[in-house]
Amino acid sequence: MTTSAIPGGEFIRGGARLRPADGNTLAASQFLFSMVEGLWSASKKKNVTMMESASKAHQELEKIEQQIGQLQSLAGQSTESQRELEQLQEKVTALRQEIYAHLNAWEKTELARHPQRPYTLDYIERIFTDWSEIHGDRGFADDHALICGMARFHGEEVMIFGTQRGRDTKQKVYRNFGMPNPEGYRKALRVMKIAEKFKRPIFTFVDVPGASPGLGAEERGQAEAIARNLREMARLQVPILTTITGEGGSGGALAIAVADRVLMMENAIYSVISPEGCAAIMWRDAAKKDLAAQALRITARDLEEFGCIDGIIPEPEGGAHRDHEATAALLDAALQQQFAALKRTPIQDLVATRYKKFRNIAQFFSVGS
Repeated sequence: MTTSAIPGGEFIRGGARLRPADGNTLAASQFLFSMVEGLWSASKKKNVTMMESASKAHQELEKIEQQIGQLQSLAGQSTESQRELEQLQEKVTALRQEIYAHLNAWEKTELARHPQRPYTLDYIERIFTDWSEIHGDRGFADDHALICGMARFHGEEVMIFGTQRGRDTKQKVYRNFGMPNPEGYRKALRVMKIAEKFKRPIFTFVDVPGASPGLGAEERGQAEAIARNLREMARLQVPILTTITGEGGSGGALAIAVADRVLMMENAIYSVISPEGCAAIMWRDAAKKDLAAQALRITARDLEEFGCIDGIIPEPEGGAHRDHEATAALLDAALQQQFAALKRTPIQDLVATRYKKFRNIAQFFSVGS
């Protein structure tokens, strides 16, 4: 499509009158999109990851969408200009869907760790009501990496606990980068016992790279706290529903995830070790993290195939970090469905099935390609 200048410093593009900034921005957006599209096509032919990571391609698409949004907000846009913007937005949407359909295990890991993904408190705010947090393990301290409390789920009283990360540096330090200490697991155990006493179902949310590895945590009995939670959750006399919302790493995740139903967000991961840790052990080279991620079979699809989880919750286009409200709505619908089924099952059957589920969960063998 040709662009020509007219008196007054404006441009004519396809019969539409644009100001210089408008014309330059639209042309730049179209050019940037053509580059992203071309690189993606080339990466598929060469069987390599576009721009070394599909997440980088997504960043470029986000820039284009920001430019489109700026142009759409301008007053005086002609019909032709609006049509061009809509067509470009449709192309961006289609390319993003294609990119995310081809994510490998390591790219899923990067997406699961995206700093803008919704965390436990984000879900509590959008799904539950009457949230009241419980602090402290009544033994040592209050662990800010693992939050616990009471709430209502569509009118029904429930107990909630889950890991919480921070977004900026101050929050990350305050939350210990989402890695619970022993007092966090003991606080969760305290809440489990409250739930059992008052017959309240439990909802847990997992997004943790692992338990805190510090010297203080080990001195205060990190391994014992995790082991006790595993034992107690296996025989707890209330329904338990767990959602892996981001990264589910090692026993630090499982210590709050022995549940009747374990769900995973579409782009979450769940593993006994991080890909970097696995690569460092197996090949003495953490740079082989992408190979380790593939071999570990840590994606939601892999784990559903192995029977390790009970369901996958779809995420909005581009990932949960792009739309917290839509993500919470999708999770809410899945939780309601699973919760209704759990309530219809006698508690004795739930406990027996839960125990059997986790006793048999690793009875498979897979050889990586």
